[in-house]
Amino acid sequence: MDTIAPSVPLVSIGFAVRNGALYLAQALDSILAQTFTDFEVIISDNASTDATEDICRNYAQKDSRIRYSRNPKNIGGANNENFTVQMARGKYFRWAAHDDMLAPELLERCVQALKQHPDIVLCYSSVVEIDQLGREIKVSTHTRGTSLKPHQRMRELMYRNNACEMIYGLIRTDVLRATRLQQNYTDSDRTLLCELALCGPFYELPEPLFYKRYHPANVYVDFRERMAWFIPDIGGALAFPNWLQFADMYHTVARVELPNTEKALCYVETARWSVRQSGRMVKEVGINAYYAMHSTGWRIKKNAQVHNWD
Repeated sequence: MDTIAPSVPLVSIGFAVRNGALYLAQALDSILAQTFTDFEVIISDNASTDATEDICRNYAQKDSRIRYSRNPKNIGGANNENFTVQMARGKYFRWAAHDDMLAPELLERCVQALKQHPDIVLCYSSVVEIDQLGREIKVSTHTRGTSLKPHQRMRELMYRNNACEMIYGLIRTDVLRATRLQQNYTDSDRTLLCELALCGPFYELPEPLFYKRYHPANVYVDFRERMAWFIPDIGGALAFPNWLQFADMYHTVARVELPNTEKALCYVETARWSVRQSGRMVKEVGINAYYAMHSTGWRIKKNAQVHNWD
């Protein structure tokens, strides 16, 4: 007897989570309530120690569009997010966070935009910032990554005044998979956005359809604590995220196919970034030099006193 192959969804949603039980149901409910229904949700549970596993398995039992998997140990936040890209089957891909919410029309409007504008590689909407109780803080519109020239789009995305909400836009999966995805350093999502923007322009929907939640659990003290989100077993190792980002942006420009003039202008933008970030880069060297004067055991103990890296 012939078997019928399961249909391939048009959209894949990568839902990487670790210990997200508090807001998890709200996030999943907002995805399942989308007016556009041809999607799959790929949940990758990064060895959660709270009720995340039970909640996810319960949702997966109720809706066949949800695929749940669990890592036996914490592999790092970026690695877990990248894993969902590898598992995606859809033509379009979107990351989703356990503490954010979507307006019902978001996927429908993004799919329409990508179909109508074959030159754009990513579609995102204006953002409603909410607090831990879901109360609106403000609505923000960015238009970053929408300029005509690749070097201009890179400039719009590479600095810290870009909060990187575009990383939660709907992306052409083939373009995303052609990138290096996220690397294991702070702000690698910003570099990934730059690489995507070098491949083509972004498109921003004017409607505020994405609810980005800000709460104490997703605010980091400093770059060292943030690095531990990427590398859970970093222990007493030294961390140079600004230097890693500089090197990554340079190699990103080198690997993307661009006209020679545009490539040169992108290198100029990278050099300008390093000048503007020079204070942080020098400070980073100083802090690591101080840490290097002490034993690995001292560094591990010091970090444990300051940060909860789990």
